[in-house]
Formats: sequence, structure tokens, C-alpha cells
Amino acid sequence: MLHPHPLLTHLRSRLAEGLRRQTATTCAKWAETYRVMGGDFPGPWRWDHHPWLREMHNACDQPYRWQQIIGMKGAQLGFTEWALNVALKSIDINCESILYILPASTPDAHNFSTSRFDPAIEASDHLKNLFTDVSNVGHKRAGLSNLFIRGSRSRSQMKSLPVDKIIFDELDEMILRNVTLAWERMSGRREKLALYISTPTVDGIGIANMYKYSTMDVFTFQCPHCGKHTELIWPDCMVITADSIHDEGIRDSHLRCKECHQRLEHDTKKDWLRNGEWVSRYRDRLDRGFHINQLYSMTVRPVEIATRYLKAQTNQADLQEFYNSKIGVTYTAPDARITDQLIADCRGTTTMRHSSPPGIVTFMGVDVGSDLHYEIDQCTLNPAIPTTDINLMTSTRIVEVGKVKDFEGKDGLDGVMARHNVLFCVIDRNPETRKAMEFAQRHYGRVAMCLYARGEASAQQLRMNTEQLTVNVDRTSWMDLAFGRFHSNKRISIPLDTPLDWSEHLKTPARVYKYDANGNAVAHYVSSENEADHYAHARVYAEIALMLGCSILRNENLGNVV
Repeated sequence: MLHPHPLLTHLRSRLAEGLRRQTATTCAKWAETYRVMGGDFPGPWRWDHHPWLREMHNACDQPYRWQQIIGMKGAQLGFTEWALNVALKSIDINCESILYILPASTPDAHNFSTSRFDPAIEASDHLKNLFTDVSNVGHKRAGLSNLFIRGSRSRSQMKSLPVDKIIFDELDEMILRNVTLAWERMSGRREKLALYISTPTVDGIGIANMYKYSTMDVFTFQCPHCGKHTELIWPDCMVITADSIHDEGIRDSHLRCKECHQRLEHDTKKDWLRNGEWVSRYRDRLDRGFHINQLYSMTVRPVEIATRYLKAQTNQADLQEFYNSKIGVTYTAPDARITDQLIADCRGTTTMRHSSPPGIVTFMGVDVGSDLHYEIDQCTLNPAIPTTDINLMTSTRIVEVGKVKDFEGKDGLDGVMARHNVLFCVIDRNPETRKAMEFAQRHYGRVAMCLYARGEASAQQLRMNTEQLTVNVDRTSWMDLAFGRFHSNKRISIPLDTPLDWSEHLKTPARVYKYDANGNAVAHYVSSENEADHYAHARVYAEIALMLGCSILRNENLGNVV
């Protein structure tokens, strides 16, 4: 038997490869041609288990059509593999450099590199030959093209990296002020494309805010029973067949068509989702937005969703996790934000006072931005409350809120301090550190600059550096304490004429939960990037000022704190 000449074999191989590359003109075709998967879906890339991803791949081939593509999702729905395919195809076919951003360098970027990128390369002979250097966790080289993997917390890591596309993976866990900086890495490119993917958290924050202003696509399919085109939404398409996770009947929980209410079998999901298509609510918007939830998942059975929902009913952290990660939508706990009703319930009968007479002790909190927002408080001791925490023992009356432009002079913060005989003031240390320091030095012993941290101190403790005139506090604990006055026995009185923007600022921060590496629910506050929250932080700083000011009076009768 004659064997073909090695040169002929090589030429045939090169010709076949050339033909393959000619067909890989779209991101979807490239994935089918070159990606090889492992895990639950081993073998060449296919759409059987994630049919919604096909159109999402091809949308990324239209950078003039879309400058930003948004993916709001439940967990484990293939979005990271989609993003990885976009990056690899852009490097391979378009010879582009990509910046892939994760919440943190360690462990996020390191884990992505070792658990997602490296296995993708190892599984595909084509990709192994493409990359010339993959040893560096944060920098993978393919000829003249590069894949940079960075964490969002370091601004320095995102500078001096000219790239063609940027991918933000888990946007809602990032430091959002650094997202704008990352976008500037594409300033020198005519065609720009940024891809944002994340599970959402609360309204107005991160991915949910971006999706709201996008085309707002939903994935639709033809119901196998009624033939109508529909979608899977919570709770309309979910039937939970028990009230307890211990009831065996829960195993019969199932999906249903929201149009005809007929049962949709999980085991045939691949059949009735195969020809699904994305439908845009707003076709003419500049950014393309996709949203999908775990009701569509091939690997998450309805009984799992039903069980998680019932378990979450007794725990706000679990309930938020359910809506964010399972349903892919925002969730705000009932007491997570200050509301108009809470503010109305705390309205007093007096108006703001623009000065305080001698003998009246006041405290001030100041948030520093383009304006200096301040809150002046007067407190009354209630010794009947069984606690040693001065913040819990007192009721607060807001004397005045306002804003000034300058630190100095009678029309600036100096003038506010004088007009109200402020005993103690806490001011934001950043971003005007030098001006804040000068203000603290002019009022030495009566002003502290505040630095927020997490785990720095408990709500009952402060870490004061008297030499640097700074105080370090746990951000979440003190926000809980400051906003708790509205929830707990209405321990705050608000003037009738507080400005409207004061109320709006107070309503901006939302308390959300995140599970740490040990599986513990950890609370923190987030604020919408489109809504100001300066008065909210002035409220927190005023609460800290009360604690520090009372330490000045520790040798006096606390009844003087009025």
C-alpha cells in the first residue's frame, strides 16, 4: 500500500485549515470550529445546552452596531464561556488585544486563568499552537496580540494597556469607578466594544442599570403545547408543589407555559428551546442587552429552584442570593433602604435652625465632593434605654442640613462650625485630603477625618489616630447605626423644610448581602452610580461625631448632651 508523500499530507492539512478559517467568519462559527469543551459537556463546542448563546456570540461581531453589550444573568448559564470565546476569536481571527477584567486580581483573575483559560487552551490543538506564552497569569501572548487579565481594584494595573476590546466579568462585584478608567484603554481605536456580564444586585446598580438602558432582549421560544412564542419568567412559569422542603411532593415541582399553563418537561427542554430567539424590547437603543435566568438551565432542575426558594424564606441573605443568582434579577430587602414612608414618619414639627445659641451642644458630619454637604445634629439622652452605647441611648434632632463650596471663611465650613458652636465634627478624608487636614488643624481637637473600611472596628468602637487626626471605622456597622435611627423607634427628628435632595440622597444606599469564602453572609452598602448619596454619608459622619464628641464630655453629666 502506497503512503502519501509527507509534503502532500502537509499541503492537504494546510488547505483544510485554510478552508476552516475561511468559514470561521463569525464568533459563533469560530467557537464551533476551534473550541473544545470538558466538564459536563465534553467535546467540540455545540449549542444544545446553551442555545441562547449563539446570537450573543454573533452580536459581538458588530462593533459599529453596538459599542456595549450587556449580559444580565443567573449563575452558571454559559456567559463566561461566551466572553472567553469572544476574547479568543478576537485574538485569533482579528489579531486584536483584549483586556479581561475580574473583580479582584487574587483570587478572581488567578482562578480564571487556571480554571477557565488554561483548560480551554489545553483542550484545543489550535489554541495551543496559537498562544506563544501562557505562563504569566495576567498576560497571555499570541504573536502580536495579547490577553491581559486584571482585577478591577488596582487602577495602576489598567493603565498603559492599549486594547481593542474589554470584557468585564461580574461587574457588580467590581469597583465601579475604575470601570470608566478601563474604557479609556480603547480611546485610540476606531472600533470599540465592551462586554459586561454579571449577576445583578439591586436596582440602579451595575449590570441592572446598564441593562435597563439597553435593547433589553429576552429569549423566547415556541411552546410545544399552545404554539405561542413565550419566555420563562419567575414566578409565572414555576409551579412549586409543596410548602416545605421536607415534603416529598416538592419533587414534582415543574415549569409551565405562562400562556397556556401546560407543563413544560425539564428533560425535553433541549427540544423546545433549540430554535429559541432573542427579542428586543427596544430595538433602536445603542447598547445590546441580554437577560436570562436559571429556569432556562439544562443542568438545574425545577426541584432545585423550588428548594432554594423555600429555604430562602427565613433568611434575607439567602433570598437576595436566590433572586440574584437563580432568577438573575435585582432584589432589595424590605428594610434595606430608607424609604419615603420612613422619612415621613420621622418628620418633626419644627423647621431648620441656621444657628445654635450658646449652651446647646451640636455635632456635625461632612461629606466631601464637588460641594461640602453637612448635617448638624442636636441629641437628647434617654437613660431609660438599657445600653451603654451612647448612639443607642440618644435621640437625634437634625438642626440643619446644607452644602457649601469652601472650607474657609464665614460662608464655608468654618462659618458653619461657628454658627452652631459645633462640639465635634467628622469629615470625609477623601478626596480633598489636604483641605480636610487644614480644616481639622484649624479646629484642632474638634474635628476628625474619617476613613471607611471593612472589619476595622465594631459599631461600638472607633480607632482614632490623634496624630493624623483620623478615625477609622467599619463602614457597614456605622451605616447600619446611622440609618437604624429611622427604623428603630424613630430615634431621629427631621425638620419640615429639609431640601428634597436630602431625602433623595438618604434613599440611595442599599444594604445587600454577599457570601464570603467561608460561606458566611456579609452585609455591605451599595449606591447607584446615577444617584447622589452625599447627605447619606454626612448622616453617618454626624453619628460618628456624636460618639467622639461625647468622649470630650465623658467627665461631665451626659445630660448636657442636649
